[in-house]
Amino acid sequence: MNVVNLELLQHYGLMATTVSGRGQHRSQQRSSYHHGDLPNALTDAATEMARAGGPDAVVLRAAARATGVSAAAAYRHFADHGALLSAVRQRALGALADAMRASLEASEPLADPAQESIRRLRALGSAYLGFALNDPGLFRTAFCRCPDQPMSEAAEHPENGPFALVSGVLDDLVENGVLAAHRRPNAEIAAWAAVHGLATLLLDGPLSLLDEQERANAMAKTSEFILAGITAREI
Repeated sequence: MNVVNLELLQHYGLMATTVSGRGQHRSQQRSSYHHGDLPNALTDAATEMARAGGPDAVVLRAAARATGVSAAAAYRHFADHGALLSAVRQRALGALADAMRASLEASEPLADPAQESIRRLRALGSAYLGFALNDPGLFRTAFCRCPDQPMSEAAEHPENGPFALVSGVLDDLVENGVLAAHRRPNAEIAAWAAVHGLATLLLDGPLSLLDEQERANAMAKTSEFILAGITAREI
């Protein structure tokens, strides 16, 4: 009988499933993490937590369990909850930037450079709001505070991040004569504040009570006001 069992175990590749070893697969999995995969695996797991429940759902020990490693192993890569949340926050900002970049390429460029610049600005705003409404957990995480983590310009405004995308389109508006050059400095702050404020009100404020049509009207009106401010010659 023991011979038969041994042959079956060998046949199905289960020789390592012993009381002490708990399975070759788990052993091989943990071994691979020692080669640099564990930080990404933990961040992947924590990002899914954020997607489901926002920044408050990110828990280092829970990410370790979801990844199949001990808490001690997780703490070797992330000193604390804030460090893991910071990594997830960067993922969330990257996802938002990806959505915004995709929106720029979703339509054929317009022949008129000035109108094309305006189209691109509208596309960024629409994508920003769409991301907030369709992926609220990651959106909230992208702009959360990470405990005990120092803030830096690179972290807050990553290269090719949302702020950089808005800045680039505003530069195009100046180049194409839509936005007066003397009004360009800090214009991205005003545009971003307007769109982000609307996103926050739609998600967590009184505008969350709007129905679909009312929400669309609010988005269109905000876009109209932003463009009116940008195209004004004097303020």
